[in-house]
Amino acid sequence: MKIAAGYLAVSGIFFLTCWLYRLPVGGCVYAFCLTLAGFLIWLARDFLKTRSRHRMLKDALRQKYFYGEGLPPAENLLERDYQALVEKIFRQAQEQEQMMTQRQKEREEYYTVWAHQIKTPISALRLLMQQEEFPGTGKREMGMELFQIEQYVQMVLSYLRLEDMNGDLLIKTYDLDGIIRQAVKKYSRFFIAKKLRLSYEPVNTQVLTDEKWLEFVLEQLISNAVKYTKEGGTIRIWMDGPQTLAISDTGIGIRREDLPRVFERGFTGFNGRSQKRATGLGLYLCSRILGRLSHRIYIDSAPGQGTTVRIGMDMVDLNLDVQGSESYRDERLKEEM
Repeated sequence: MKIAAGYLAVSGIFFLTCWLYRLPVGGCVYAFCLTLAGFLIWLARDFLKTRSRHRMLKDALRQKYFYGEGLPPAENLLERDYQALVEKIFRQAQEQEQMMTQRQKEREEYYTVWAHQIKTPISALRLLMQQEEFPGTGKREMGMELFQIEQYVQMVLSYLRLEDMNGDLLIKTYDLDGIIRQAVKKYSRFFIAKKLRLSYEPVNTQVLTDEKWLEFVLEQLISNAVKYTKEGGTIRIWMDGPQTLAISDTGIGIRREDLPRVFERGFTGFNGRSQKRATGLGLYLCSRILGRLSHRIYIDSAPGQGTTVRIGMDMVDLNLDVQGSESYRDERLKEEM
């Protein structure tokens, strides 16, 4: 628009000059037509060129990740300055990303080493417990606390492996009852200590999943049920429809306003804070893991009425990196053999 306005202004000055100097009208009109034709040709060329450059910029904007490529060539000093500024910002972003990645890698390596090293004193403590005598229920209580420490360590390891979970999967058909029994067995001493009643109906179901990761999820859900159910309460495990496993308890329940956020990382909710035992990681890990396994998780709860967790095991789309999981699949198969 500015160029067109400028051209019209120049044309007005041109005709004014012709009129002041009493130049022939025909010659003035002829000269104006020539300049107008040239201007229109230049305008059309500039429009096509601008449209092409605009499309290149739009294509660059559509890229999920921009690597500083695909920009139209700079045509003047100002555009070169802008492109130099973009390249500088891009380099700084790359450096920042590399720095953050390195820090994250170092943090993960540290906690991975810590999680493995802490297993040594835990094993030593368990061995000492077997050799020493403790008065009353001291030995049982120490064993339960030691088990909780082991579970927290396992939670840390699972959290660290979550981003690279595809390389740690062995997907095949498993007997769901076997996985449930393994998870329940680990918490048998807690059922006894709190005099909890377990209502378990064998589900007689085969599921396509990863045994280790699904067992971890069930352990977290059973742990929550045991933790928040008062002495003498009931925990029930059953099949609530095709391919839907349900775990319910008669515990303290979850407030309605907290339900939409229970799967957020670090969220403990009102009851979690009041009990001072929640980490805010258990349900977050369950949700992420089940999502990777293409399972679904739902929670129904009300304060004072307990909680029911349902896991939909209908496989939809694993979206796995098959090549990335092959090597670990072979290792897991060797371990099972």
